[in-house]
Amino acid sequence: MKQILLLVIFLFASNSQAADDFFSAPSAVSFSDSSPQFLPVEQAYQSQLLWNKGNLLLSWTAADGYYLYKERFALKAFIDGKAVALNSEFETGKLKQDPNFGETEVYYHNTTIILRDLPATTFTLSVTSQGCADAGLCYPPQTQHYQIDPQQQNVVAVESAPRLNSSKAITLSGDDDSDRALWLVLIFAILGGAILNLMPCVFPVLGLKVLSFTNANHGTPLKHGLVYSAGVVISFLAVAALLIILQQAGQAIGWGFQLQTPWFVALLACLFFVLSLNLLGLFEIGGSWANIGSDLSRQSGYSGSFFTGVLATVVASPCTAPFMGTAVGFAASQPPFIALLVFGCIGIGLALPVLLLTLFPAGLQRLPKSGQWMISLRQFLAFPLLATAIWLIWVSGRQTGVDGMALILSAWLVIAFGLWLHGKEKKLVAAVLIVAALAAVTTTLATPPDDTASKSGNFDQNEIQALREQGRNVFLDITADWCITCIANETLVLNTDTIRDAFTEHNVEYVIADWTRYDPAITSLLADYKRNGIPLYIYYPADLNATEIMLPQVLTKAMILELLNR
Repeated sequence: MKQILLLVIFLFASNSQAADDFFSAPSAVSFSDSSPQFLPVEQAYQSQLLWNKGNLLLSWTAADGYYLYKERFALKAFIDGKAVALNSEFETGKLKQDPNFGETEVYYHNTTIILRDLPATTFTLSVTSQGCADAGLCYPPQTQHYQIDPQQQNVVAVESAPRLNSSKAITLSGDDDSDRALWLVLIFAILGGAILNLMPCVFPVLGLKVLSFTNANHGTPLKHGLVYSAGVVISFLAVAALLIILQQAGQAIGWGFQLQTPWFVALLACLFFVLSLNLLGLFEIGGSWANIGSDLSRQSGYSGSFFTGVLATVVASPCTAPFMGTAVGFAASQPPFIALLVFGCIGIGLALPVLLLTLFPAGLQRLPKSGQWMISLRQFLAFPLLATAIWLIWVSGRQTGVDGMALILSAWLVIAFGLWLHGKEKKLVAAVLIVAALAAVTTTLATPPDDTASKSGNFDQNEIQALREQGRNVFLDITADWCITCIANETLVLNTDTIRDAFTEHNVEYVIADWTRYDPAITSLLADYKRNGIPLYIYYPADLNATEIMLPQVLTKAMILELLNR
């Protein structure tokens, strides 16, 4: 709340000292030369595997001042790529009030995990662990892989674990979803991209852009349509290229990763707030309301068309539409060239409806001529954009808490005041206020607090295995607050009394994996099923030998009931 109060004080204070105080507010802690020196992770935590009377002992030693989380251990065994059950026994740890996970059980100095009832044949063991230092550093999860031969009691470290057979999961129709012809995937990509035009945050902007084509003062509608399409496709390729580069560098991220970043969500909310004010007539961008979102060029409307394509990509990309999920998942498992080809086709699909209108002028000619009704429509379409901005604030609140929401609302106040001053020809003061508001939001939300309402970051795939071993069926819902398709499915299907009662009747545990904030465990699970975006729904039968079933991205009650009644 301190940053929020400073932001408002800066707005209305007339003395320069208030502004100096605002800009001097610390955004990060700096350490002197006396700051603690942390050990490399391989020195902070050392492990070894030992045999004892047919059991496998996994022993860990933590350096002084370092500890391991009991709940962050994840043990997985595979035979020929298929997961098998493990019987593990953990020691009792020490309860600690941890700044990251609250009160949790940890191990200081050393601990031993006993693995009993091992498979009779050679198997691969994957061991994931995570620890922190008392001085304040928390290491990312570390995974080690071993080839285990129980007959010879031999252990060999290997580079990586085998691919789970879950990537060979069948769809609800019983088909294998892992192998599809490239041409079919590209068709799915185009269809999925086209459906993205119906997103509530995309449709209002595109509707106004199409109407502006009929009254373009510079260029023909076809040229504007081509420029808009170029903006969409280039933006899709840029986001996809960044995603591929980060994944090649070892980052566990997926499609829609930009909305897992709180400051990006906040800036996007501010952008939609500004666009809604523009549509309501508070100010004009670029000299003409038809060039929504662009003041890059007053001499030509092409920049407005291009920027509209960029904006449509940014707001439409996080959620995968029907057909698009298969395409994105396929792209995630292909070489970079094929992946970029798939993402380019998604961009073509998103641009296609607008491009077709400009290719066939008869469609544009049927639109009503400009008049007072266009001004009313423009003002009406401001409200869906404002609703989108409010939704983004809610997402930010789930990521950063109520203080983050209040900070964005305060930034809206400053931005609106700056835009009002801009209309009073006080452009320099307006620019300073707007830049200061955006800078405050970006720097403050760059390091979100840990005590938020979101359950993101706590997913443990071992929970699914444990439930199945207990004889329970599992329905996994990989979701996020910024995914509109996810929210629709949960509201209309999964959270209804009909489905809840059916889950209870058929002994189904409903497990939620929340991807609102970054969680490498969820990203890894998506990769196992050759998916790179959400929503993803998987049904795990209680029988460990049964194949998992992957459901479509748009659910119905009848679909779920059919699955459970099989």
